[in-house]
Parts: sequence; C-alpha cells; structure tokens
Amino acid sequence: MVKLPWNRDDGEPTGTDPAAEHADAHADAVVVCEFQDGTLAVHDDRVVIERVPRSKFDDKTIPVDELRGVDYSAGITIGYIQIEQAGVAVDSGGLLSDPINENTLHFGRGDRDCAENARDAIAARVGD
Repeated sequence: MVKLPWNRDDGEPTGTDPAAEHADAHADAVVVCEFQDGTLAVHDDRVVIERVPRSKFDDKTIPVDELRGVDYSAGITIGYIQIEQAGVAVDSGGLLSDPINENTLHFGRGDRDCAENARDAIAARVGD
C-alpha cells in the first residue's frame, strides 16, 4: 500500500471529528456554516469567524454592536458572504473577482442554503 502525505487513513481511528468539534464549540449558535475558507457561527451576541490554517486572516469575534450589515452573493460557482463591521473597510472586489477581506467567507453551491441562513441571522441582529 502506498502512503500518500495527504492520506491520514492508516487504519487507526483518529478519535477526532472536526464537524463535531465545531458543533461543540458553537452549541449556542443560531447558525453554524463550514465554508471553504473557514467556519461562520452566528450567536445572539456575536459573530465568530474561525479560519482554516491556510488562511492569511486570523480567527475573529465580532460583537453584535459592531455589525453594520451583511453582503451576500450566491455566485455562479463560488459565492461569498461579507460581514460589514464598524472600523473595517468593505472590499467590493472587481469585475471578475470576489471581495477578499478579514470578514469575507467563500462557499460553493452546496453551502448556499447555510450562507443564506447566516445572512438572514446576521441581518436580523444589525441595529439591535
């Protein structure tokens, strides 16, 4: 059998389930979405972005009183959700590119429903 560096299956159980770890960490969240470049969790009093290790951005927590809005685009193949926060410049992207900033997460077609739920949950908390 060939052992490839990205293949973690050596026949032994790892004992960790990343999805279960996120669920435990955000048990009180209204919405939790796992996207391409991180996890988005919407709580009653905050929004949490947990980045994947390859991201150039750090994890962050945005208190509800700093929320100013949310921008959502389903996209053709890849969509995005961008959280508008007081003191953070909004990135509008370009003609053929999506916005990229510390408050933007990208998702594929299969995650559109979760992204829409997150958008609605964030929008409901703006201005509370």
